[in-house]
Amino acid sequence: AQTMVVVVKLTGIGWFDRMEEGVVEFAAETGIDARQEGGDDASPEKQLSIIQNLLAQNPTAIAVVPNSPEALEDILKQAREAGIIVVSHEAAGMVNVDADIEAFDNTWYGEQIMINLAQCMGNEGQYVSFVGGLTAKTHMTWVEGAYAEQQANFPNLVRVEGPVESKEDETVAYERAKELLAKYPDIKGFQGSAGTDVAGIGRAVQEAGLQDSVCVMGTSIPSVASKYLDDGSIDKIFFWDPALAG
Repeated sequence: AQTMVVVVKLTGIGWFDRMEEGVVEFAAETGIDARQEGGDDASPEKQLSIIQNLLAQNPTAIAVVPNSPEALEDILKQAREAGIIVVSHEAAGMVNVDADIEAFDNTWYGEQIMINLAQCMGNEGQYVSFVGGLTAKTHMTWVEGAYAEQQANFPNLVRVEGPVESKEDETVAYERAKELLAKYPDIKGFQGSAGTDVAGIGRAVQEAGLQDSVCVMGTSIPSVASKYLDDGSIDKIFFWDPALAG
């Protein structure tokens, strides 16, 4: 019997809960033994050890949403050499995979977020960009695409600091956002990349009563962001359906 395992960035957050619904649905439709696994935090090391354990079980296929594509190249090479089919998601440019599934062109996606953020900010002011991790290649590509778009077309916007790492953790995003609101009292915009980023940022904005003067946008899903969308603590979210990717 075929077995397929999807290894996600981490478990216990809305984005990957939703992805698991798709994996379960696939298993039900096909009769293939398909399941999802992930670590309790978004460290490349946890992912690596999960995949190492899977190699011993010799599944038909391993699918992975990498925290660090670079960190997984060697182990995925071993998987393929053992005859395991490897598919990645959010990992454009990975070498040791049979296929990589992307929702869209990642640079373009970052540009769209920036165009919307600039419009919300009235085409001027300070903003900051968050990523789940500096090793998360897609997040960095979104942020780089946004930054290039801003430099080219929105000269009155200023990005403060380099990309801020949230570790895919809503509480970390909240703490960082609180620090940034204190450090830059005039800041007008936040771009989030991890599914949890805008929720953490939105909470900090809501607590500070800045819903109407700070623009918060980025990748998330309704189940994570809706309570902050209602009052404008988050202004707009962008996403694809993780269940379809699963």
